[in-house]
Amino acid sequence: MPSFDVVSELDSHELTNAVDQANREIENRFDFRGTEAKFALNEFMVSLEAPEEYQLKQMREILAQKLAKRGIDVDAMSPEDPEVALNKARQKIAMRHGVDKDNARKIVKTIKESKLKVQAAIQGDQVRVSGKKRDTLQDVIQLLKDSKLGLPLQFNNFRD
Repeated sequence: MPSFDVVSELDSHELTNAVDQANREIENRFDFRGTEAKFALNEFMVSLEAPEEYQLKQMREILAQKLAKRGIDVDAMSPEDPEVALNKARQKIAMRHGVDKDNARKIVKTIKESKLKVQAAIQGDQVRVSGKKRDTLQDVIQLLKDSKLGLPLQFNNFRD
């Protein structure tokens, strides 16, 4: 019986490279020269630090641009509210990876509402979809790509 897995994975090496490139651009940009603006990566949490809050917005845009160039979906970014002190502004951006239970339920619900003849089962941080025909599985992949779940999805382990 053909099947595939719906996952949401981030390449940590590409994430590290994107953050390093963003740091290099910050060092070379004229409007950031002399400031102590920087990006820091801890696991899948990116910390932004700048003297002013408006610079955080510019830094988020730079990071999004570098992530997109590296093949990481920008929807994986989940920014928290910025913290503004007298001389520093900080913000953390969580990089979402893995399909959490709520999103897995949404995926299963979307598949069931489509009335396609497939079965969807939640297995940890992924959703296994299986069906009798390969074409219906491809229809499910297209359905999930078109649905706006706010989560970057990959489809792997396609078996015939």
